[in-house]
Amino acid sequence: MNRANARRRLNLIWWGRLALCVLPWLVLAQVDVDWGLPPMAFFIAGLLSLFVTLKFFPAFKRALWAMGQTDADESARWGALQQAQGKGLYWASLPAWMAALGTLSGLEGVACLLLIFGSVMIFILYRIPRQVLLP
Repeated sequence: MNRANARRRLNLIWWGRLALCVLPWLVLAQVDVDWGLPPMAFFIAGLLSLFVTLKFFPAFKRALWAMGQTDADESARWGALQQAQGKGLYWASLPAWMAALGTLSGLEGVACLLLIFGSVMIFILYRIPRQVLLP
């Protein structure tokens, strides 16, 4: 598999996971249910979950740096990059999921948007840059 196809595949996975990150909030925002839980707890948990993603970014950064090497084991490096990106995106979607669950407890729209935009900003950090295509 060449670099352009592998990068394109990882970017398609990125877009799919971004949709899975934001879609639950779009769906659950239409539901009129009140769980009775304190909405501020969901907001605080969502903010704290932003810091959890910091643990996984260095592995993604190391995998990106490894793509600059020119040896025969390029498919293993693409696999490591995909795995590091997947873990990071999984944890980056957690604040948006907290926003989706918070809407069921009455979390206000501005607080939900802050959590969702936080997730989207972290998702942008996990994009595969164009420089990876360079040999």
